Amino acid sequence: MNSPAEVAKNYIGIGKGKVNTPIAKMFVLAILAGMFIGLAGVGATTVSSTVENASLAKFVGACVFPGGLAMVLVAGSELFTGNCLIVIPLMEKEVTVAGMLKNWIVVWCGNFVGGCLVSLLSVWCHQGSLFSNKVAVANISTAIGKCSLSFGDAFFKGIGCNFLVCIAVWMAFAAKDVAGKIIGLYFPIMLFVLEGFEHSVANMYYITIGLFAKSNADYLAAAQEAGLDLTNLTWGNMFVNNLIPVTLGNIVGGSVLVGLAYWFCYLQGNKNK
Repeated sequence: MNSPAEVAKNYIGIGKGKVNTPIAKMFVLAILAGMFIGLAGVGATTVSSTVENASLAKFVGACVFPGGLAMVLVAGSELFTGNCLIVIPLMEKEVTVAGMLKNWIVVWCGNFVGGCLVSLLSVWCHQGSLFSNKVAVANISTAIGKCSLSFGDAFFKGIGCNFLVCIAVWMAFAAKDVAGKIIGLYFPIMLFVLEGFEHSVANMYYITIGLFAKSNADYLAAAQEAGLDLTNLTWGNMFVNNLIPVTLGNIVGGSVLVGLAYWFCYLQGNKNK
């Protein structure tokens, strides 16, 4: 396996390559990543939707969700949260601030498109009707909860999430084969889901699926029968109460707590890089 110092050194080239990817290819790869994470969300919600014990439901969903990052890293795609590590080649003066921000913006937007596509596909194929509409009710309930967060809660949950996501990426880069990469990323991703932290790209699916499901009469009736209050489930709240603060928190958790920390420990002042 690669040592932490080797991972840090290797990421200089990896991050530089991400920034220099043509925008059209970067955007398509970002759409794919958004779809991979969204499909992991579909699986996690489906497997947990009929589990009555709340903590057990959270656990079984968390066990499924790491499949999303496995697809991102092994199949190849561009994920905004992982790309927060581009701060490493930035500190090495291999990329510019403008180049890093270009990557973040293009990839964030592509991830959003990918998440929306999975949400639309799920609604159009009536995937939420599984288990007598319990999946749809779970989708709407999750979206309501995410749209009801305070700015502070969303921000700090975003920090915790992307600290773990970027640690997962770091551990995957330490491995030299596919099995090692999947094993390396698995537990940090499982932990962030289990602990209830907030991932901006995952939420691009989790919230839009709730918004789209709300427009289906059968799903709406099932949600109302379950006693869900849909007042906070709006497009505006998705951005103001969730995606904006969570994205900012993800940047702090990934870029500062992981990227800058490991750059300082393994690359800063190292003449033998």
